Amino acid sequence: MKIAEHHTTEQPGYDRAAFCTTRQAAARIGVSHRTVQMWVENGTLQAWKTAGGHRRITIDSVDRLLEGRRSALAGRTVASAPAASSAALRAAVAAAAAAAFSGAAMAAVPETTTSAAAIAAVAARPLKVEPPRSVLIVDDDPMLLRLYELEISTWDMDIAVRKASNGIEALAQVGQARPDVLLSDLHMPGLDGFGMIRALRGDPATASLPLVVISGMDQPTVLSMGLPADVTFFTKPAPLAALRAAVTSALPKAA
Repeated sequence: MKIAEHHTTEQPGYDRAAFCTTRQAAARIGVSHRTVQMWVENGTLQAWKTAGGHRRITIDSVDRLLEGRRSALAGRTVASAPAASSAALRAAVAAAAAAAFSGAAMAAVPETTTSAAAIAAVAARPLKVEPPRSVLIVDDDPMLLRLYELEISTWDMDIAVRKASNGIEALAQVGQARPDVLLSDLHMPGLDGFGMIRALRGDPATASLPLVVISGMDQPTVLSMGLPADVTFFTKPAPLAALRAAVTSALPKAA
């Protein structure tokens, strides 16, 4: 639910410590000023406007976003993440994940190494060569994740399989490296499949990402709950031959 901006003036009892400016919020989160403005507009950050038109953002909403980012990077579910914030939270998680990766790589270099040598040491490490095509599987059931992974391994195709247990983890992975196809359940803790798909479709960078959904609910039900009609859908248990056809037809042609 989008949180409207309220136009008001400071009243008696107004607590300045509970609010910050857009630039202060940007510095605290580590994103651009424009990104914070967009998050206010789409309801991710709670804010009101002064009589002069200046935004005042609640520190509480900034802290909630930061906590969601920290939880995602730690591999935890975030049951309190607002559904309306999924698109912006995806961007925050993606940026944080990229920063965390870089930090982890440099942390392995001895502290006494010079900066130039540290960079060279990281760059000289052999890179893991991944298959040219990838599928991201999202499900909170580890057995189903493994089942789908094993099924794809029997297709005799050069496909990298990545896995996530909920929408938050999936969005973080998409932010790090966009898969060619995303295969997902809908009912998951934290950010469910509906929220994840809204976030993906709301971002121009991922709006065209091919999606395949497998759910225990029937198609009329999931459509009434907001699943886009163009998403390929299967009711559990998915017919494996049809699943293979749906996934492989969405993959780019092998070089």
